[in-house]
Amino acid sequence: MKTPQPYEVRTFDVGKLHGISEAQIDAHLELYAGYVKNVNKLNSDLAELSGSGKSGTPMWAELKRHLGFEYNGMRLHEQYFENLKADSAPLERCPNLGSAIERSFGGLRSWREEFVGVGQIRGVGWAILYQDPSNGQLTNHWISLHEEGTLAGFRPILVMDVWEHAFMVDYKVTERAKYIEAFMANVNWTRCEGRLHA
Repeated sequence: MKTPQPYEVRTFDVGKLHGISEAQIDAHLELYAGYVKNVNKLNSDLAELSGSGKSGTPMWAELKRHLGFEYNGMRLHEQYFENLKADSAPLERCPNLGSAIERSFGGLRSWREEFVGVGQIRGVGWAILYQDPSNGQLTNHWISLHEEGTLAGFRPILVMDVWEHAFMVDYKVTERAKYIEAFMANVNWTRCEGRLHA
């Protein structure tokens, strides 16, 4: 197996967010960089094991199993930072996304209440608004360990990290609801609308 081209740590211009400090973003970006580093290391180690005829060994299998966690950790964080932006246009100014939410949830308010409710589920994980590409339907989902609960083929439209590392610089562990409100005030709806499949 040839070692895949290494992934680069991306930069994100989120601006000065409301209720989420630069220190929080910087700490979170360090964690994201760790996922990128781990993906590259796993790919390199797996290629080395495969090249030396050790594919299928217990060591190779254990590394292979861990790829989903690291890859999804990297990708979900990229989507999370992409959908954050200070002073972005409100959801009401994104007619395609607004219409898709109306069709799927009966209204923006009912969607928001459900999405925030998903974000408040006990435990660590992610709240994700997905689009089913087969019918365009939007649905809210809880994802726990990056690779557990992801929907094969579904497109993430809005990604909210609700692991404690996403808010502990700014809020207590018991103040997740305050973080969620801050997150919702900083969503780059234009970016989310651009993720919709026509």
